Amino acid sequence: MSGAAPARRVAYDTIRAVHESDAYANLLLPTSIARAGLSTADAALATELTYGTLRRQGTYDAVISLAADRAVADIDPAVLDALRIGVHQLLSTRVASHAAVHESVELARTAGGRGVTGFVNAVLRRVSRDTPGDWMTRVAETARSDDEQLGLLFSHPVWVVRAFRRALAAEGRADELEALLTADNASPRVTMVALPGLAEVPEDARRTPYSPVGFRRAAGDPEEDVRASDGRIRVQDEGSQLAALALTRAIPVREGERWLDLCAGPGGKTAMLAAEALAHGAQVEANEISPARAGLVRRALEGVPLDVPISEEDGRARTAATPDTYDRILVDAPCTGLGALRRRPEARWRKAPADVPELSELQRELLSGAVSALAPGGVVAYVTCSPHLAETAGVVSEVRREWGAALEELSAREVLTALSDADPGLLPQADGSGRAQLWPHRHNTDAMSISLLRRV
Repeated sequence: MSGAAPARRVAYDTIRAVHESDAYANLLLPTSIARAGLSTADAALATELTYGTLRRQGTYDAVISLAADRAVADIDPAVLDALRIGVHQLLSTRVASHAAVHESVELARTAGGRGVTGFVNAVLRRVSRDTPGDWMTRVAETARSDDEQLGLLFSHPVWVVRAFRRALAAEGRADELEALLTADNASPRVTMVALPGLAEVPEDARRTPYSPVGFRRAAGDPEEDVRASDGRIRVQDEGSQLAALALTRAIPVREGERWLDLCAGPGGKTAMLAAEALAHGAQVEANEISPARAGLVRRALEGVPLDVPISEEDGRARTAATPDTYDRILVDAPCTGLGALRRRPEARWRKAPADVPELSELQRELLSGAVSALAPGGVVAYVTCSPHLAETAGVVSEVRREWGAALEELSAREVLTALSDADPGLLPQADGSGRAQLWPHRHNTDAMSISLLRRV
């Protein structure tokens, strides 16, 4: 792609890999930036173009369809991605219109040949003639329902909009839906953790309001902190920090306890558990069914001086083989990932309503298996990076029915509130459970759901 500037080539190639090969932008983009040797300014541009385009893809597709007078399904996918990058620059950045059009035409030329350049040029010039507000008005007028209008304007599939509405309504917060959708389309601030007992929050950093071991830097490369601390300081969302701490601090730790991280990849929460275990004389084991993700767990544990055995089994088989064994188990279950759309924007386009029942059944089996592997008095933290009620309240409700009086629920909201310097304002759920639901628009975290269950 000799015609387009390097930053745009990197963004385009990353987006194409996301759409062609189900690549994850957050994993591929840093590697691509390093390989291309981009300057700091060009790396920032490539990052903005990649994430901005993926976040707003649904809205941009609606604009492209209107400007091209044809359905996006009828446009060659490689050409469509060049158009999306161009529309993002025209409607959501300060890039000069002529540069946005020219560079996108060059991307399309390499992808589809000279025959597509006239089409791409015409579509983008039509988009450039009107304001972003004008285009949003036109897009809104195409909607057939209020939810579809929200989906188009905020670039979320309609089923996700509805799932978010129901989850917010469970707390009496349905009026916050637009704030949540807006937060999903904003770039998240980098949050870091100083592993408890192994590192201290830097004096010149700003502490996070809810996690006692989290902090944020006003500026600078977070990797410098990571390297200087030998991995004992690292990047981790505050919600993930709280999920691990909810388990370790739900009840006092007795020396010699055995803990298990059942679905451990990529290992951030495992490292937190290991640091906490080291401080309290407990033991930790980890399990991750994916060999590649198990490798990430091993890497995440390099900064913690504790031997953590790692198995690579189906979590259901793992718990079936160790009944009545563990004092604490973290079930960070595979889920739709709808709570992390700020950081993994492509996830919103990869899942469908039909995926939820299968995932929910797996989640139920993993959680029930974890309960069976608890010793009497043991606690399991059931965590999903999704606020979808079928994956959160529904799963916990089914497992509680299954186990009856042998299982009691602790209040995750009270545990998290006790951890926090500031009141997180975790409202009761409509089902009367003790579940804690974090939100991007309220807590500046992923939309993490945390439930605590204790085996009687």
